Amino acid sequence: MKSIKIAAAGVALALGLTACGANSDPLSDDAGSASSDTSTVTVGSANFAESELLAEIYSQALEAKGVKVNRKFNIGSRELYIKALEDASIDLLPEYNGALLAYLAKSGVPEGVSSPDAVLAELKKNLPTGTEVLDQSAAEDKDTLTVTSATATKYNLKSIEDLKAINGQLIVGAGAEFQERYQGLKGLESLYGVTFKSFKALDAGGPLTMKALTDGDIQVGNIFSTDSGIKTNNLVVLEDPKNLYTSQNVIPLIRSTANNTTVSGALNAVSAKLTTENLTTYLAKVQVDKQDSATVAKAFLTDNGLV
Repeated sequence: MKSIKIAAAGVALALGLTACGANSDPLSDDAGSASSDTSTVTVGSANFAESELLAEIYSQALEAKGVKVNRKFNIGSRELYIKALEDASIDLLPEYNGALLAYLAKSGVPEGVSSPDAVLAELKKNLPTGTEVLDQSAAEDKDTLTVTSATATKYNLKSIEDLKAINGQLIVGAGAEFQERYQGLKGLESLYGVTFKSFKALDAGGPLTMKALTDGDIQVGNIFSTDSGIKTNNLVVLEDPKNLYTSQNVIPLIRSTANNTTVSGALNAVSAKLTTENLTTYLAKVQVDKQDSATVAKAFLTDNGLV
């Protein structure tokens, strides 16, 4: 996701739809018992709406199969939640194959690796010790560079490549980690030769970035492709002809010690039903209709015969 998918407030972002209070530490002891109880699967998420919704879907799917679940949502960016996975503070979370690969691969994503299957194969070579991925879904949520229709018209912008002609003129907004990631400012400059007037740290594809873009505080925003605001605000997603953003299929990332046939069966069944279209639809119920993620997750599972 969405590289996708991630550190601020709202996929590292400040969203009001969190399972933890905005002022609580989701990894503290009072946020729930740690995953030392091997009969319990501790499910984590990044702190943006889609990640939390997916984590809630995973949680309820497991509970429907009799698995005890501990929720530790709203952790923050990938830098934080991967550390939590590695130190066993959490056992499971939804990820995005391409964004996770880009984060883990020390030498970067190999040239030509962009399709879901190719990304998955490469990802499995780079997973942290003691972790594995289960079946990836067809649902995909990519990072995008998005502009308003007025900006697209003014500068004749159709693709990321077109930004090079106006280097140093526009302000870009995204989560703070966008400054350091290859699938952020570094990759935009090295792959496309694109630079900006300035960078504004907001949230990773969240409401702060969307508001700043529509208000004109920034001219380019890192928005996730499933965000309903792209359509409702008539925004223009710039094409990515050089595939800076590889496939971003939703995939469960889990500690091997927490996995068993019941757990994998429940999560693989979810992945089999997830599509980009239905993920976008159910996410809109959270982002637009302001339903809580637990209610929307239950609706997804019920509608798809998973509970």
